[in-house]
Amino acid sequence: MSSKELLYIEDALGHAEYLAKQCQDAVNTLQDPQLKAQAQQWVDKNRQIFGKFYALV
Repeated sequence: MSSKELLYIEDALGHAEYLAKQCQDAVNTLQDPQLKAQAQQWVDKNRQIFGKFYALV
């Protein structure tokens, strides 16, 4: 894997981590159960995405 490809993966990891944190913040502050559940699904999905990118390195 080239250094440029590693930089792309590092960038993608940062984005997935950031999005998971933003969604987790929403889960912690939302009161509506449906919105909270949707935000939790996004947290889980972004953690999966992070794991897939992390597995590449």
